[in-house]
Amino acid sequence: MDYKVKDIKLSREGKMQLEWAEKEMGALLEVKKHFQKEKPFKGERVGMALHVTKETGVLVRTLIAGGAKVAITGCNPLSTQDDVAAALAEEGVHVYAKKGETKEEYYEYLNKVLDFNPTATIDDGLDLVTELHTKRTDLLKDIKVGTEETTTGVIRARAMAKEGALKYAVIAVNDNKTKHLFDNYYGTGQSTIDGILRATNILFAGKTFVVVGYGSCGKGVALRAKGMGGNVIVVEVNPIAALQAKMDGFIVMPLEHALPLGDVFITVTGNKHAIPKTAFRSMKDGAILANSGHFDVEIDVKGLEQMSYSKRRLRWQLDEYTLRRGKKKIYLCAEGRLVNLGAAEGHPSTVMSLSFCGQALALEYGLKRKLEPGIYTLPEHIDERIARLQLKAMGVKIGALTKEQERYLNSWKEGT
Repeated sequence: MDYKVKDIKLSREGKMQLEWAEKEMGALLEVKKHFQKEKPFKGERVGMALHVTKETGVLVRTLIAGGAKVAITGCNPLSTQDDVAAALAEEGVHVYAKKGETKEEYYEYLNKVLDFNPTATIDDGLDLVTELHTKRTDLLKDIKVGTEETTTGVIRARAMAKEGALKYAVIAVNDNKTKHLFDNYYGTGQSTIDGILRATNILFAGKTFVVVGYGSCGKGVALRAKGMGGNVIVVEVNPIAALQAKMDGFIVMPLEHALPLGDVFITVTGNKHAIPKTAFRSMKDGAILANSGHFDVEIDVKGLEQMSYSKRRLRWQLDEYTLRRGKKKIYLCAEGRLVNLGAAEGHPSTVMSLSFCGQALALEYGLKRKLEPGIYTLPEHIDERIARLQLKAMGVKIGALTKEQERYLNSWKEGT
């Protein structure tokens, strides 16, 4: 069996991790039952670039239950859970991933997945799709559809489509309400705090947190930092998001005003150099930096290294930088990569069940249709189906509209 993992002997621990995740992923297991009956992926080869975690492992098992053959690699060098990768490899999955892989290994593994000659792609960040369109264009003819999970990847996919560069249909799973309203908000909020705590073990109460970006992810992070006793400042460039932050009770100001005030800075923008090189000298001695955006470009880590005369690994996933001028110390979590996966385990399984129901059902939806190249969103009824599956898994019942109410909502004649 062709695979590349850190240690295949970790498979026993990985299987237990998968077992634990499944207990929290009832909605996805219902989709798996549907796939076992219908076999919507029979004859399909699915190439995946996702965080190789226990939750992703349950998604892989779900696709295989639907008849797919699967090859998977990670979408971030620090996010793979090595025991899960080993367990999937032992189950016959073509898996190429290990925590701490080099940039060269990262792209080698992406191409290993592409060597599988996929007929469909599942991506998180769009690196697999980009590699296909720039270096492996000979494979494009066989691709029927792709799905993209995260905000950053959807932004990149829309840029490709705008330039006319996107050669097959990509379904923007991040646009599902059951994804961005839950994964981004509840998942990123909780797992980011988890990552910072594991990297630093600091007390949040009384500290000033600067949350850079107030989209769905930033909203979740800010609320949970506040809930743990932190004083939260929000930095935003979008006037509507900034107004939301202000009305949510947070202090809003430009980054340059927040720099001398913050104890902990968290970037969640999806953009480059949200904290630029020029910012570091204005920060407090001992400031802590963490990123929860998809790529390691939000904090200018290269700039920080250029300004520092020493760097040392002080704790697991915590690096200390000493600036040349003033000998000020700055601390960076998880190398500036996704702190919730680099220093913790990523989102809780329940919230990933929602996201992966979206990925699985989007793939089924796309393969049933001959979609032209472009960006697509799932119909609302599929989003609602995912929500109903999750409510059922949580033991929650809801009401229904009466016929009269349905008629009223679909008419325009009845007024005052």
